[in-house]
Order: sequence, then structure tokens, then C-alpha cells
Amino acid sequence: MLTVGQLSREELGRQLAGAGLRLGTGRFTTCLRSAIPSVADGIHLLYADYPLRPADGFADFHLQLTRPRTLRRWLGPQVTLLYDGRSLFKPLPLDQAFPMFEWGLNWCVSSRANRYLIVHAAVIEKGGRAAILPAPPGSGKSTLCAALVGRAGWRLLSDELTLLRLEDGQLVPLPRPISLKNGSIDVIRAYLPDSVMSHPVTDTVKGTVAHVRAPAASVARAAETARPAWVVFPRYEAGAPLQAVPLAKAETFMQLAGNCFNYSLLGADGFTALAGLVEQSAGLRFSYSVLDEALAYFDALAASR
Repeated sequence: MLTVGQLSREELGRQLAGAGLRLGTGRFTTCLRSAIPSVADGIHLLYADYPLRPADGFADFHLQLTRPRTLRRWLGPQVTLLYDGRSLFKPLPLDQAFPMFEWGLNWCVSSRANRYLIVHAAVIEKGGRAAILPAPPGSGKSTLCAALVGRAGWRLLSDELTLLRLEDGQLVPLPRPISLKNGSIDVIRAYLPDSVMSHPVTDTVKGTVAHVRAPAASVARAAETARPAWVVFPRYEAGAPLQAVPLAKAETFMQLAGNCFNYSLLGADGFTALAGLVEQSAGLRFSYSVLDEALAYFDALAASR
């Protein structure tokens, strides 16, 4: 199957500006159209290993990034994201076009893929068992996730959205670029000097953002589900010693439910799915300040029975 990386940057740009690309990310296909050069640059840099679906095939989501046809086209240029041809989001500055695509695709999955229980959390796997990492912004979750998949050999299932299959409790991969914010950008650039990272974009609603390319091996295994084994609530605390505190099942359940996008929407199915996940997973509150120590702890988890 043809991948993004097999297209030249010029051909990629032509297809995006024309009929669009049907980009495969795990179980989803997105038809993306845009004539904005930074969008093509981002796709070319960060999605090289991803498959391209047939041009006449089905797409779960249809997205277009375009410049509004107003005076702002020249004075303070902006970008608008269209979903199924409709504008559902306020325009952003033009230099935020690629982050807007990433945020828009997150919105598509989190608001439309209700055949899964969707948790706002990273999820990684090693040895067939997965760790779910729910955490609020600024907790160091994405920094830890990037380090674990970039240096410690964990497989990336997702940096943002954990997809739990309702019928059997398996975790469905959605490997996409890892989103870093503010100080974590320089931390990962120094810790993983060989990683492929987009140029930082400043002054977004999330501060300065950049994206790290997902490991090719994780993308290649996007069809392989994983079994949940741990729910780890991470938090970076400067200068603090590493600490891992076991959580009771009830507390793990309540905290996870608070991180779900569609728990209430799914009703009894959501409760059953979340209860099953918690029953087979160890809950931990985890704090760290040194990445090497955090990675060693997670490797010990993976080696444990």
C-alpha cells in the first residue's frame, strides 16, 4: 500500500490542494484537503509512515483547511477548519494551520467514534500489556509518553485518546504525532535528539506547541490491539523523588470516568466497559522529576507479572 512518504513534497501538495488525501490513522480514514503549504509540510514531515487509502474509498472524516475569503486574507491571515464542508470552529492565525488539523482530528474522533469508550489519556504498550496515562494539561504526560516510546521501547497506541472497544475491553491503537507544549519541547529535543519534531508554533491557546513523529514501528502495528494492565496518573514535580502510590479500584474508576469524553453518552455500556477496564488494571498515582528514573520504573512494571 502506498504511504505518504512515497510521495514527493510537490506531489503531496498537489494532491492536498486538489481532490485531497485519504490518510489512514489506525481504524480511521480522513479525507484531508488544503492548499496551505504548512499543512503539506506537516503531513510530509510527521505522517511519512502512514498509509494512503484509495482516492475513491470511504472516509470517516472529511476535513478542509482553508483561508477565509475576507480582508483578513491579507491583514492578519487566518485559517479555517471545515468539517463536512461546515465551519464549526473559530478561525486561527495562519501559522497555526497544522496544529489546527491535529486538534480538529482529535475532535472528530472524540465526538464521533462512539463505538468505543474514549478516555482523554495517552496509552502505551509493552509485552502485550498497556498502560493508560490520563492527566490534565501541564502534568508532563506527553513528555513521559514521548520518552517511553522514543527511548524505552514502548509502543505508542495514542498520545491523546484511549479507545476502549466495548465488546471485549481491548485497547484500539490510534498512533499519531505526540503533541508537546512549552518547556516540554526543549526537554524532549535534548532527551531524544534523533526524534523528528515539527517547528514550534507560538502563541496558540495552549502556548507554544510542537509535534513529534510517532515511531514507524507503532504505525506499522496500528491494527494490533492491546490488553489494559495499568492506569497511571502521572505528574511531573520538579526536584521531587519518584513516587508511585497504589489506588483503590473505586478511586481509579472515578478518576477515569472524569477523563472520559462519552461515558455518560454510552450509558450502561460505558459503565460496564469502564468497570471491566478498572477490574483488570492496577491503578497508580505517579510523580516524577527525572525521566531516566521514570523510564526505569515503567520498565520494571513491564517486567512484572
